[in-house]
Amino acid sequence: MADDKRIRLSGALDDIAGALQESYTDGVGVNPDNDESFPRRDEVIEVTEKLLELIFPGFDRASCGTLSTEALLREVYDRLVDQICRVMRSSDRSIVCDCKSGCRCKDKDHCSAAALALLRELPRLREIIKKDVAAGYAGDPAATSFDEVVLSYPGLKAITVQRLAHVLYEHKIPLLPRMMTEFVHAQTGIDIHPGAKLGEGIFIDHGTGVVIGETAILGDNIRIYQGVTLGAGNFPKDACGMLIKGRKRHPTIGNNVTIYSGASVLGDVTIGDNSVIGGNVWLTESLPAGTKITAPVPENRLRFADSK
Repeated sequence: MADDKRIRLSGALDDIAGALQESYTDGVGVNPDNDESFPRRDEVIEVTEKLLELIFPGFDRASCGTLSTEALLREVYDRLVDQICRVMRSSDRSIVCDCKSGCRCKDKDHCSAAALALLRELPRLREIIKKDVAAGYAGDPAATSFDEVVLSYPGLKAITVQRLAHVLYEHKIPLLPRMMTEFVHAQTGIDIHPGAKLGEGIFIDHGTGVVIGETAILGDNIRIYQGVTLGAGNFPKDACGMLIKGRKRHPTIGNNVTIYSGASVLGDVTIGDNSVIGGNVWLTESLPAGTKITAPVPENRLRFADSK
């Protein structure tokens, strides 16, 4: 009896395996043609973490002192080039690589240039991120030191990784920047598209549920609280009913703006400098500089207040 069950199970598994293998060759997008021409999620995460080590040296005690800055840069460069080449090949199946280790695909020069461009930006990004740290310390009365902001504030980590990913996004590297920001999104609950343009001194307090879309533009010294959405208001379609991509569809936020928890600013609107957007505001129109806007109080709350 037991042997019969094993035979039936083996036959069922063979049938399932055959059906899966057939689905793998259907050419419909959810299966890579070549395992060597596909990015590695764990490698992308590791290189992202090593970039954070270069931004915040000494804060990761597990790796502190094990590599010189030059050696760490070389390791990051090699890994970046490999993963960039992989995403370039996976996004263009016409690119053929004839070497498993040390890609010799036709876009190798572009991959190397993009990786080097990111590393060259690290000193400049560090100066900007110092302002983000200072903004977190100045903007939160609970913060006791810059070290606390670096080690424990999820908003800073999300912003830092987005700034790194944005460099690759600007160099037209597909997929990899999004993998980097989605890694930190999973860790922090903060979703900042790598295409968004962030000014200096950005502070995201608490942060869970914050969404900042691809074409959003943020000025300097902006404070954002949890649950804020800087999103698209509508999605125009082409004659075939497909969403039109690449258009500016997210807000532009001026300098010195505060956006409180739960607010949604949607569409290609402009929020002027020094404005304050209150909690739970739903905003689809532009605001002039210096505007303060709050959500209306629901009628049932007004009745409750009157009854007292």
